[in-house]
Parts: sequence; structure tokens; C-alpha cells
Amino acid sequence: MVSAGLLTVLLIGIFILANAIRILREYERGIIFRLGRLIGSKGPGLILLIPIVDRMVKVSLRVITMDVPPQDVITRDNVSVKVNAVIYFRVIDPSKAIVAVEDYLYATSMISQTTLRSVLGQVELDDLLANREKINQQLQTIIDAQTEPWGIKVSVVEVKNVDLPQEMQRAIAKQAEAEREKRAKIIHAEGEFQASQKLADAAKVIGSQAQTLQLRYLQTLTEIATEKNSTIIFPIPIDLIKSLLDKAGIK
Repeated sequence: MVSAGLLTVLLIGIFILANAIRILREYERGIIFRLGRLIGSKGPGLILLIPIVDRMVKVSLRVITMDVPPQDVITRDNVSVKVNAVIYFRVIDPSKAIVAVEDYLYATSMISQTTLRSVLGQVELDDLLANREKINQQLQTIIDAQTEPWGIKVSVVEVKNVDLPQEMQRAIAKQAEAEREKRAKIIHAEGEFQASQKLADAAKVIGSQAQTLQLRYLQTLTEIATEKNSTIIFPIPIDLIKSLLDKAGIK
């Protein structure tokens, strides 16, 4: 009977000791409640608790990556889109994260969804597609300010995908195609303009010196000869034989 009693006491002691000792990792903190009252956070390392009296809640301080589910948003210019995002945040005050809000993960997710709909509803579709970085910064600032009382620090918010209706995708594709055609026509017109300027300059040079025209004519004949044509018909400019006609007295 004595040995059985000692064994029972020993087992009870081991059980109490096991519940009194906690080991926390480097990225963990323990929020200690003593008889329901918050006494602070401890860790990392070895933590000793008073059995039955103390209760500990572990909180991770690592960065948490949370997907914001796709949200139906009507932009400022009345375009219905479906947008999802990703948010990066971490706990910087473990006591507030446990005491100030019931479930900080759920609360952060909900505030991110509502903020996403609210902010994107105030911008136009072109800004949503073109100024993504500015919108991300605005979302991060608003969500971080709202979660600060909970001891949460939001570091990054990124809009991931913007799903457009099929008719809007076709309209954007047509707009992009028209823009490309516009640029192509402008480039072609600029090229024609530059070419006409060069031709005008060349005409002035040729017009001022008759020998230039003759040299150009001979160069053209050389280029024609390289084509290996069997018959070549070409006019002879009067300037080339004018001196011969003058000697012969032909007018």
C-alpha cells in the first residue's frame, strides 16, 4: 500500500510539473493569465507556470501570408470586376492580439475584404489596371491603421488578379489594337515626312548642279545593267548631248 501511494503521488507530481513547464521557440511568445487576469507576455525559452492558477496562450511573431478571397467590386466608372489580393502582416504586440480582439486572424481577413471593396470602388478601371502600386500602398496604409489597436502590423498588400467581364476584355483588346494602329500610322507618316524632306534637299542639290543629274543618271543605268535584262530602253536627257548639239549647230 505504501509503494502504491508513493507511486500515485509521484505520478501526480510529474503531471503537475509537466503542466507547469512550457518551452517556447524563438518566434513564439506566451501570454500568461493568472486567475483570468493578464500578467504579461513571456518567452522565448523555458516558462514556469503555476498549475491550475496560470493559463498560457501562445502567439507566433512570424510574418503571416493571408489570401483575401475574390471580391465583387463595382468601380467608379460602373464596371463590375472580381478582385483578390494577398496581405502580409505580423503580430508586434502579443498581449493586444489576444486581449483586444477575439480572433486577430479572422478580424484581419474581414477588415481586408471590406477595405478592398471600399477602396477599389472609388477608382476607375484604367487606374486599377495602370496604377496598381499606388492602390496597393493605399490599401496597406488603411488596413494597417485599422489593425494597429490589435497589435498587428500590416507590411504589404498586393492586388493579385483583376477578372474582367468578357465584353470588357473584348473592348480593351479593341482599344489596344486601335492604339497600336494609331502608333503605326504616326510612325509611317513621320517616315514619309522625313523622306520627303531628304528628297527635297536632294532635288535642290541636283537642280543647282547639272553634273549631279548626269552622274545620277549614269548610276541608274549601272543599276539597271546589273539586272541582266535582254533589252533596255531608256531616255537620254538633253543635257547629256547638249554640248554635241551645240557643236553641230543643231537647236
